[in-house]
Amino acid sequence: MASKRTRRGRRILLAALLLFLAGALFLYDQQNRIQPETVEACSPRLPAAFDGFRVVQISDLHGKMFGADNERLLNAVAGLEPDLIAITGDLVDDPAQLSMIPALARALSGIAPTYYVTGNHEWAAGVVRELEPLLEQCGVTVLSNEYVMLERNGDRIALLGAEDSNGYADQKTVQELADQVRQEQGAVYEILLSHRNNHYKQYAQARVDLTLAGHAHGGLIRLPGTDGLVGPKRELFPQYTAGLYDLSYGQMVVSRGLGNQFPCFRLLNRPDVPLVVLG
Repeated sequence: MASKRTRRGRRILLAALLLFLAGALFLYDQQNRIQPETVEACSPRLPAAFDGFRVVQISDLHGKMFGADNERLLNAVAGLEPDLIAITGDLVDDPAQLSMIPALARALSGIAPTYYVTGNHEWAAGVVRELEPLLEQCGVTVLSNEYVMLERNGDRIALLGAEDSNGYADQKTVQELADQVRQEQGAVYEILLSHRNNHYKQYAQARVDLTLAGHAHGGLIRLPGTDGLVGPKRELFPQYTAGLYDLSYGQMVVSRGLGNQFPCFRLLNRPDVPLVVLG
């Protein structure tokens, strides 16, 4: 018969094992269970026909797969019933990940009109010149320092897309793009897709009504009372990392993103699919 000391040791070992398994399951859940959230972006400048317009934002996927062909991600997006899907950069980190793009792009564009702008990682990986035409072939509209006009029941708004600052030398600035819209379309409500959350001063100075950004991954670890622990440049306690922010002019919605780059991990910060409802 085992001694009391042996039985006690077994109980401690079992408790430690259960605690380890619970922690591992919790961390797995934090990296892999998608958390849709609804954000209401209200402005008196929004035309009446676009009241209630639904935009799903996908950001910072970093080549991550949520099931076969990203089935769980696609189900989450479809369940939000978007009128438009905005991809705000960092879809992939590596040329090998381009193989996942056709199935994802075709499926997203089959749910709703889908628009894409680059992030810093596509440029760092050297895949932009291959990725952008591949997305276009699969039904996604690439906005490379360009804009399109969206129409609904006779009203119009402008959707602007900025290439990431890692991109072409001497490329058009956000201010220049916004000025172009006003020169060609007059005073219209503007939505800007731009990857970097920390360029918020540029967006306010350009007087854009609403910017959708990502890049910060929600600060990775979201401690209570903070806007995240670690910023894009590994700075501590970053700002403007998740949700809706009122800027000195206009608003910005920042997605916490979906994927990560090893060895980074998420804590209290599950993969994020924001639904931005205009009002």
